[in-house]
Amino acid sequence: MSVEAITIILVLITFAIYTGIGWWSRVNDTSNFYVAGQGVPTVANGAAIAADWMSAASFISMAGLVAFLGYDGTIYLMGWTGGYVLLALLLAPYLRKFGKFTVPDFIGDRFYSSSARSVAAVATIFISLTYISGQMRGVGIVFSRYLQVDIVVGVLIGMAIVGFFALLGGMKGVTWTQAIQYFVIIIAFIIPAVAISLQLTGNPVPQLALTTSDIVDRLGQIQVDLGMTEYMAPFTDLSLLNVFMVTLALMAGTAGLPHVIVRFYTVKSVRAARWSAVWAIIFIGLLYLTAPAVGAFAKYNLIDTIADKPIEEVQSIEWVSKWETTGLLQLDDQNGDGVVNFTGGDDNEVVIDGDIIVLSTPEVANLAPFIIALVAAGGLAAALSTASGLLITMTSAVSHDIYYRIFNKTASEAQRLRVGRITLLIALGIAAYVGINPPGFAGEVVALAFGLGAASLFPVILLGIFDKRMNKEGAVAGIITGLSFTLIMIGAILSPSIIGTEEPILNSFFGINAQGVGVIGMLLNFIVSFIVSRMTPEPPSEIQQLIENVRAPELDEQPEQSVNEK
Repeated sequence: MSVEAITIILVLITFAIYTGIGWWSRVNDTSNFYVAGQGVPTVANGAAIAADWMSAASFISMAGLVAFLGYDGTIYLMGWTGGYVLLALLLAPYLRKFGKFTVPDFIGDRFYSSSARSVAAVATIFISLTYISGQMRGVGIVFSRYLQVDIVVGVLIGMAIVGFFALLGGMKGVTWTQAIQYFVIIIAFIIPAVAISLQLTGNPVPQLALTTSDIVDRLGQIQVDLGMTEYMAPFTDLSLLNVFMVTLALMAGTAGLPHVIVRFYTVKSVRAARWSAVWAIIFIGLLYLTAPAVGAFAKYNLIDTIADKPIEEVQSIEWVSKWETTGLLQLDDQNGDGVVNFTGGDDNEVVIDGDIIVLSTPEVANLAPFIIALVAAGGLAAALSTASGLLITMTSAVSHDIYYRIFNKTASEAQRLRVGRITLLIALGIAAYVGINPPGFAGEVVALAFGLGAASLFPVILLGIFDKRMNKEGAVAGIITGLSFTLIMIGAILSPSIIGTEEPILNSFFGINAQGVGVIGMLLNFIVSFIVSRMTPEPPSEIQQLIENVRAPELDEQPEQSVNEK
């Protein structure tokens, strides 16, 4: 049986399981649609958080970024893991104690303002749309390879499937589906990693094999011999400034991601939220500690397979011809010598999309067809789990935070769900377009969303919890400043891929790239929020008392109430 046939069978089996869970947990009320009725067990919620967190960027793209960027690619490991710890320890328990449905809900009630709620909802939409675009790219790559169709068709197929799962069960269905998807993701990542580690080093533990064998030294020497930079040489693709700024943007952005924060609202109590965070860190660590080894092993195998080989011989390799069909791998004998020149210079004859590294690695290593199919199923699970959560986050921002809480406070459950589902379909269309025309690797596109989160929501959430003097005027001014600045800078730096200009409007912001410029937006947000809040009236006394109660440890196990009930 062919790899494609095994892959389709395995994907259909996993999809049948997801569909069954979605049907079992289908909803017809907003509490279940938005926060799963706040009844998810901690271990299941931890797995769901991990699956939501380990998106296509983590499963498909992160090891590819490490493979192509080497040392510089580790910023994604440091930023995303450090940011999750920041979120879990500094913000999540307090937000859960506040007892709301969404991040805009928290901001609207904490700052007693429909305007604050509105700008927070708009920021949520921008963040989520950017993030989900990377997921659609990941889904499209998997389908384009294993159905042997163009990437555009692959993204459209993925759009239909993602929409189906999100529409069916809301947050309740998404949460339980993600809990199952986590185990598909981690098994699909670990098994190939162990197999390739054994094949290359004789050591079944990838992390130990990476540090105790000479594989990195061999890879570094091969790259130098081919005219590339040494694999572990620092600051070759990214400057020291950008390494710092992107890492910080990823960390702070993590603590401002609405679709991750809402996960802590789906459990019964603050204690449960904390334990969910502990389980999620354990689950996430399994993949993140393995990704550097996968990236190095994949790069070594790829170079060893095609570099300096006769081009006809390389094109006759089955996996090469099939990836060429997708348009994500191209070989071009520019100098006509009949040999594949895989270099870092102008004479490079290999054009490879970094997002195919993880998916192609089992094929390059000649692993069993079942393992190849398992990786495809894992990639789909990673992209689908995060995309579904993002869609629910966007729909809640529009239907709950804008439509219901601002424009139609008498809207029925059915009306709010209808608005949410219409929003979901519109968001899917936009995300599919960006997935077809991405401004970078899936991981790089997702990093833009973290920059937007750092610049818009993180400062206001942090100050809203720990600064009683922070008021509605400061929150609104801060979000608008940080979000506007970051959107403009990202648009200017990435203008060729976003608006089609021949040259970028700006090459960088004083040396800071698009993925790191959110830090400047974050600093502007903090400064503007602080200054404006001190120049305008302080919050009402009941709001200040509310914040004192939210921060009080002795109230940790009391039943949570919404601010309206208080």
